[in-house]
Amino acid sequence: MAAVQSRPGGSSILSTRQRGAAYEKKARRFLESQGLEFIAANVHTSGGEIDLIMQHQQAIVFIEVRFRQSDTFGSAVASITKTKQKRLLHTAKVWLSGVDESFETVDCRFDVLAFTGNEIEWLTNAFAADI
Repeated sequence: MAAVQSRPGGSSILSTRQRGAAYEKKARRFLESQGLEFIAANVHTSGGEIDLIMQHQQAIVFIEVRFRQSDTFGSAVASITKTKQKRLLHTAKVWLSGVDESFETVDCRFDVLAFTGNEIEWLTNAFAADI
């Protein structure tokens, strides 16, 4: 785990991993306040990672959490490329097979929760499972 670095004057810079964990925690709290139920976090496979898996009514929701300080170089949502979407899809398939389910047997969707500065943008059904 990377250490927290100090800037001149004593302020701290969080490592990328620490910042990601903090925003994933913030995302989970936000989504739970919207009625979603937590299932898992940081699900890894050889092909990728899913930040959060939650349930919303009857649907399993795979959530990608993104953060950008500002949208100067593009929004947090715009940073999710087709390649990233394919990795998320692969990881979701592997996770579903591990719980004896598939895209054919359970309702699923892929959401993005993007933090840009202090703004939160929640995109439901951000992309389809048939990429």
